[in-house]
Amino acid sequence: MTKIIGLTGGIGSGKTTIANHFKSLGIPVYIADEEARKLMQSDEIVKAIKETFGSDFFEKDVLNRAKLAEAVFNDPDKLKELNAIVHPAVKKHFKQWLLEHNNFPAVIYEAAILFESGSYKDFDLIITVTAPIETRIQRVIARDKTSREQVLKRMEAQWTDEQRISKSHFVIENDSIENSIKEIERILKILKIRQNES
Repeated sequence: MTKIIGLTGGIGSGKTTIANHFKSLGIPVYIADEEARKLMQSDEIVKAIKETFGSDFFEKDVLNRAKLAEAVFNDPDKLKELNAIVHPAVKKHFKQWLLEHNNFPAVIYEAAILFESGSYKDFDLIITVTAPIETRIQRVIARDKTSREQVLKRMEAQWTDEQRISKSHFVIENDSIENSIKEIERILKILKIRQNES
């Protein structure tokens, strides 16, 4: 039976880097945000977004994701509406993906809002990636060319590390790649033991 491992962490924690390291070790990884981005270009979702949010977020029928993100991050009700459109589509897509990878002992599902969306209940194990707040802020500013204020606003919309850790089976402190790799190897060792026991 394939173990489904949820991998999460706050914005700027470096969870995608960690996910990619798991991938390099031969573990299939599903990056929910990337898949959501692709799915948001599908006719079905474009139609639903237009019906809910109007045509202002489209340029020549192409969704302006940055504009939509800015609007929903500042409005919890709009964020809920968007999630109600995108999350079921991602869930359905992941189920299909899982069927194609069910011969692996474990797969990773990486998502920023695993706890906030309630989807953490669907996983066998949860790994939370953490990093010092200042490191996270600087990473996001550099990556998204955004302001400190915007990053803090996005952080406030997410669970705290403490909240995530309290519901996780493992924690990776991603302050350096060396430490993170050691933690990943330690977790895989434990999971192998569990795999053999189950």
